[in-house]
Amino acid sequence: MQKKILLLGSGELGKEFVISAQRLGQHIIAVDSYNDAPAQQVADEREVINMLDGAELDRIVAKHQPDIIVPEIEAIRTERFYEYERQGIQVVPSAKAANFTMNRRAIRDLAAKELGLRTADYRYAGSLEELQAAVKEVGIPCVVKPLMSSSGKGQSVIKSEADIENAWNYAQSGKRGDQTEVIVEAFVNFTAEITLLTVTQQNGPTLFCLPIGHRQERGDYQESWQPALMATDHLATAQDMAARVTKALGGAGIWGVEFFLAQEGVYFSELSPRPHDTGMVTLAGTQNLSEFDLHARAVLGLPIAEITHERNGASAVILAGREGSKPVFSGVEKVLSQPKTDIRLFGKPTMRPYRRMGVVLTYDAPDIDVQQIKQKAIELAKAVSVKPAE
Repeated sequence: MQKKILLLGSGELGKEFVISAQRLGQHIIAVDSYNDAPAQQVADEREVINMLDGAELDRIVAKHQPDIIVPEIEAIRTERFYEYERQGIQVVPSAKAANFTMNRRAIRDLAAKELGLRTADYRYAGSLEELQAAVKEVGIPCVVKPLMSSSGKGQSVIKSEADIENAWNYAQSGKRGDQTEVIVEAFVNFTAEITLLTVTQQNGPTLFCLPIGHRQERGDYQESWQPALMATDHLATAQDMAARVTKALGGAGIWGVEFFLAQEGVYFSELSPRPHDTGMVTLAGTQNLSEFDLHARAVLGLPIAEITHERNGASAVILAGREGSKPVFSGVEKVLSQPKTDIRLFGKPTMRPYRRMGVVLTYDAPDIDVQQIKQKAIELAKAVSVKPAE
């Protein structure tokens, strides 16, 4: 049952997926825009191309003739996926899902207008002048995001009219691809943010992991923990929303569905059709199967008998502080000297300020307060430093 899988995007999430898929006997070609990306270090083959170049995508698909295409990032000419599906190639989760979720306009309109899910009030803007008008309509404070970006790049909060021009410029600097339009969202007075990992199967019911709490800075997650406490009715609402939107998009795989929790209820926020960065907490053994194992099984059409809660856990990111290459880590011994801890260093060959270079994992029994476990992860992550080789 070996399949040839073309992985488009080879970051740390892709690396863990490659490992999970290879454990099931699969052959992986890892693709990225630069050489020696994390997933390329463990894959069977590699390619370095600009994935926003449709002709280049066509070339490597024709060259490798994969059975399955697994996108890991947004900056891809996803409109080519429809043709690949017509050729008989399985696109994960589907060409429609990849196209809709790579663009915030498509997924937000699907959720709010077609499915009627509760979302923040929002507008679109294609210029600074349109952004100024949109901000007046949704009100201040509000959040501005590029329609296509990842890991919070280009995302900012407008707290006064003086912030509008800077928000526009920052969105343009952080966008992926050639899409200049932004989405402007009214600020939701939320009490928590959660990720609900949702698994759709080729032959089987939709499954849900326990909710994952997370905290963000600069639009990127800093720590996550599982399980996150939620009211029973709010969890049921989130599961219903996740099931509806993933069904509308179609296909099999794991989805990171993000929600805001507010006093008035649950708001749909965003959706990623692949393993989610906050879901790295599952590498701490919080579940019987990590999000990467679940993704590999779902993609391959293998059965997932159940998802069980094994222990409480947390993750905290290790960030670079400056530019450089050949990163060297210190403090790893301190992390590993503590009980019930682990660490993942991603193997990125270069560093820049705030780039995610690794993650500390902590865990304990299900009856131990997850906030206590989270604080341990945060403190240990601070003990790890990274600098370029001298």
